[in-house]
Amino acid sequence: MTGDDDFPSSVVRLPSSEAAQRAAVVAAARSWIGTPYHNCADVKGAGVDCGMLIVRVFVDTGLTAPFDPRPYPPDWHLHRGEERYLGFVFDRCAEVAEPGIGDVMVFRYGRCYSHGGIVTNAGPLKLVHAYQPYRRVLEEEISHNTVLYEPRRQPRFFSYWARKA
Repeated sequence: MTGDDDFPSSVVRLPSSEAAQRAAVVAAARSWIGTPYHNCADVKGAGVDCGMLIVRVFVDTGLTAPFDPRPYPPDWHLHRGEERYLGFVFDRCAEVAEPGIGDVMVFRYGRCYSHGGIVTNAGPLKLVHAYQPYRRVLEEEISHNTVLYEPRRQPRFFSYWARKA
């Protein structure tokens, strides 16, 4: 974890209602659309990866205290079995069976869960994510992505709001 000085001072303070917080998370995620994919980066418009996109959305909206899971190599999920990606999600969210907008969706890639994004629509299921094969952040319906829609990806959902329950 790094100090608060590593993140911009433009952290948004959200209204206390869950619906308003969820809407703010989706708006923050969508503000990254078009940002190029770049491993370990977190600069809007310049570069971000899927993990840092999630970090920045939740930190910049004020829901999570600043933290930094870097450094990590771009291929760690191919050579290691530990659930490093899920570690920083588990610490801040609880797993849920059905996603709501603003929740986190993760996918198994390689030997562990190593890709994820922010749910923007629960039906049909849509996600904002930094996707390396597309080389950018995009919002897409998951059923249209032939790789992520494969059953072997074993998608899971996590909610910041469920941890309070």
